[in-house]
Amino acid sequence: MGKAKKTRKFAAVKRMISPKDIRLKENQAKQQKKEEEAKAKAVRRVAPVASSLFLAHNTALVPPYRVLIDTNFINFSLQNKLELVSGMMDCLYAKCIPCVTDCVMAELEKLGHKYRVALRVARDPRFERLRCTHPGTYADDCLVQRVTSHKCYYRGDLRSRTSTTHSSNTRHSTDVHRSEEVRH
Repeated sequence: MGKAKKTRKFAAVKRMISPKDIRLKENQAKQQKKEEEAKAKAVRRVAPVASSLFLAHNTALVPPYRVLIDTNFINFSLQNKLELVSGMMDCLYAKCIPCVTDCVMAELEKLGHKYRVALRVARDPRFERLRCTHPGTYADDCLVQRVTSHKCYYRGDLRSRTSTTHSSNTRHSTDVHRSEEVRH
């Protein structure tokens, strides 16, 4: 008779949790405390306040006003038969230079045949064309980024709560003092 082969038993000892194991409550509390200390020590990057801002008044906004215009603003003005340049001048009581970015032009071109009149208006030589250096053609992000980085622009928009110059009910309005509405 032959001898039966025995497989060797390995790791037959009872498994034990190490005292440094993260699953223990004490170690979890220590870990959280370390994370909180790291957050407290972290350097916070706060955007500097522009030197042109004097309390709530922006001293960089002086005539001739530069108004950034988006696709919907142009289209709404056309639907309500508003002339853009003279309407803005009546609204702000000063010379206005409408500014159109590359992203807005790309958006108008992508919208195709329906927006061909808006595209023709945006190509007006009185409008200032601003070059974009970022990738993509999403105009809203581009306009917000440009207004926050350069404090010398008004933003023409349809929503009065987020902009300074907006379109509402067949007129251009302004929110310079939040309560003032200029009709024309």
